[in-house]
Amino acid sequence: MRFIVVIPVRMASTRLPGKPLADIAGEPMIVHVWRRAKEADIGRVVVAAAADEIAAAVLAAGGEAVLTEPDLPSGSDRVYDAVQKVDPEGQYDGIINLQGDLPTLEPGLIRDLAAGLAGSQADIVTLAAEITDPSERSDPNVVKAIIARQSGDRVGRALYFTRTTAPYGDGPLYHHIGIYGFRRAALERFVELPPSPLEKRERLEQLRALEAGMRIDVAFVDTVPAGVDTPADLERARRALTR
Repeated sequence: MRFIVVIPVRMASTRLPGKPLADIAGEPMIVHVWRRAKEADIGRVVVAAAADEIAAAVLAAGGEAVLTEPDLPSGSDRVYDAVQKVDPEGQYDGIINLQGDLPTLEPGLIRDLAAGLAGSQADIVTLAAEITDPSERSDPNVVKAIIARQSGDRVGRALYFTRTTAPYGDGPLYHHIGIYGFRRAALERFVELPPSPLEKRERLEQLRALEAGMRIDVAFVDTVPAGVDTPADLERARRALTR
């Protein structure tokens, strides 16, 4: 399987305006994310930029960027738009959708995602880690993955994703990590589907795929990458990357 990592980025952020270009250790945040993707060393890395200034920052650092339509409804749509532009011949059959606000991401998580997709029959593969912080169990900002898994398996099949505490009863809960590996045909099908009822209710895009009968597998990892959504998150990322 030939992989391309696409990082969809736009300027709009209500909690942290101008987030992609926020300075971290002398470089814009998006450049750090691009570096983490390059360090994973699984294939080509492209930033799908919804603004000229994002593309310019990536190009200045030696990266590859492509401009996408600014009014596309989701990151997955931006990823698909970028792939169609940079690879119209279809050379890449594995597409990694990597969020642009993960500057401290461990590159190994990208490799785990790619290995999970290459080793399964799933349409889509994503990641999850067992919840160890009790406060996360009821936090609606922590998405829980409900997974069919045999004891000891490193990959399971997603049954549902939710913001509530689930499943009921004793046992582990899993923190969904919102990066995805798509087979190319699956991504094309996904972006052509209309938003589904459960997707709109939970505000979770991946439910669109499950409602349409697509198979999502989940690879289990040990760490949850720290996203940057607020000024406090940004300060933590700055401390982590200036040690």
